[in-house]
Amino acid sequence: MTTASSSFVMAGVMGWPIKHSRSPLIHSHWIAEHGLHGVYLPLPVNPLHLPEALAGLSALGFAGCNLTLPHKVQALDCISQLDDVARQIGAVNTVVVQPDGSLAGTNTDAFGYIHSLREAQPDWQASTGPAVVLGAGGAARAVVWALADAGATDIRLLNRSMDKAQAMAAEFGAPVKALDWDQRHAALADAALVVNTTTQGMQGQPALDIRLDALPTHALVSDIVYTPLQTDLLLRAQARGNPTVGGLGMLLHQARPAFAAWFGVLPEVTPALWQKVLASF
Repeated sequence: MTTASSSFVMAGVMGWPIKHSRSPLIHSHWIAEHGLHGVYLPLPVNPLHLPEALAGLSALGFAGCNLTLPHKVQALDCISQLDDVARQIGAVNTVVVQPDGSLAGTNTDAFGYIHSLREAQPDWQASTGPAVVLGAGGAARAVVWALADAGATDIRLLNRSMDKAQAMAAEFGAPVKALDWDQRHAALADAALVVNTTTQGMQGQPALDIRLDALPTHALVSDIVYTPLQTDLLLRAQARGNPTVGGLGMLLHQARPAFAAWFGVLPEVTPALWQKVLASF
């Protein structure tokens, strides 16, 4: 593990586009907070050049990088050492340059999601009751893996393309069950957690098309979207008395183990960091 006490550490985030990313703000805050010597940079990388960009990390002296859209899946073919989490989720979001220059890859999105729930709701338990996950893309894979790993025994997966949900349920096995998109309203009847992993509700996208009438008012409603900070789903859930968790906490918490891998310090998500990131919107 590279530590900032012995050298100047360089890390960054590769994406296309990347200027919207809050990751440089988050990591720069921690570098300053811990008095470390290093920098975390936005790295605009066209998908066509991702293999070369990753291969160049070692030569440029980088300790590693994060990966965001659209690179998380493509990177699987570019990294020699993938851990079980990255393989099972089917995406990489954190790359660490090894002492011999080779690349190791993991996925911290599952860690980030579970810790965001526990920060907002300290008493939350995955085994409390059924979880309803909307969407079957890369983000859904991380959320479903995280919930299953945390002890969820009933995960209902719904996606507009039923075949994608079925394929994912077959891959993950119990406790994941695919349901038809038309069943999304009824699937909430005894749910303890509802998670939106689709782009519906994101800025510029239509609101998530789901009725909350059947949802118990004690159920936790989670949306991994953080632009806007309060989606239509969260506002409607709050209006009927449900506890809610937005997507920004997942972004903040997924960064922690990545920072630790490069800088040798596991940072905390503090009120000061929350205020700094919220001020950037």
